[in-house]
Amino acid sequence: MLQIGNFQLSNNLVLAPMAGITDAPFRELCTQFGAGLTVSEMVASNPILRHHPRTLLRAEHTKNSGLRSVQILGTNAQDLADAARFNVENGAQIIDINMGCPAKKVCSVAAGSALLRDENLVKEILDAVVNSVDVPVTLKIRTDWDSENKNALTIAKIAEDSGVAALTIHGRTRACKFEGFAEYETIKRIKQTVKIPIIANGDIDSPQKARFVLDETGADAIMIGRAAQGNPWIFQRISHFLTEGELLKSPQKNEIYGVLTLHLENLYSFYGSGLGVRLARKHISWYLRHIDNIDLELKTQINQTLEPIKQLDLVRLALDL
Repeated sequence: MLQIGNFQLSNNLVLAPMAGITDAPFRELCTQFGAGLTVSEMVASNPILRHHPRTLLRAEHTKNSGLRSVQILGTNAQDLADAARFNVENGAQIIDINMGCPAKKVCSVAAGSALLRDENLVKEILDAVVNSVDVPVTLKIRTDWDSENKNALTIAKIAEDSGVAALTIHGRTRACKFEGFAEYETIKRIKQTVKIPIIANGDIDSPQKARFVLDETGADAIMIGRAAQGNPWIFQRISHFLTEGELLKSPQKNEIYGVLTLHLENLYSFYGSGLGVRLARKHISWYLRHIDNIDLELKTQINQTLEPIKQLDLVRLALDL
């Protein structure tokens, strides 16, 4: 089990923050399937955007069970500290700082993984945020900007000295984005050097890979990102494998339908029917990856319909139920 500050998690499995994906409905679903901690989509620390409806939706957690962790993004230490306080006042129990996002639009303003190039600014931000709130602060990073400039070990020491409660490391540089394969040697070296909990991230897509990464790095926990898309039961399958040493069967078609239907209904309820239907399309495509021989015409209709009831009917037809 993972300890973050004064919070004892039920296990060592964490859902990664993913923009446009880890909203309240998806976080709750992953919690129900066994994620010990889920992290919100990244929310901007820019004070101009703080009360914007979309920013507030990203950090919405009033209907979520489990710990409430909100990830904040920015480059100004004071803005990030203010954003941390704002989210704690609105119920966040853990604040996570994004220094790992490789997206061009994020790095172009020196946020996300671009911050790793400025160690002094990293320290300034971490000190400001940790000292601004009375809840645990966690940090997510990459191994650095590119393969020639890896300073994750230095950043990890700065984080530990600043009072960061746990550190997540994605085993790629920013330059790698999500291409190639994650490397775990850097995570292993950091784990051997610092005392704060280390969460390993990158390419963990099966129970067997989860076991391998934990053994290879010595990490205290693992973070699951893209592999959870359309696959929330991955947490249940990994947890069972780690504790019992055996693989659960892959979900059957009727189970996929039940989970997908619940997910869609929660999206419609959370966002309203119009936006909910549009946002549901990407999730449906991820769930349908588990099903062979889906009719292409039905896929097209699913992506074109604007009505929740029609979308649900088309999903049932696509699954041949």
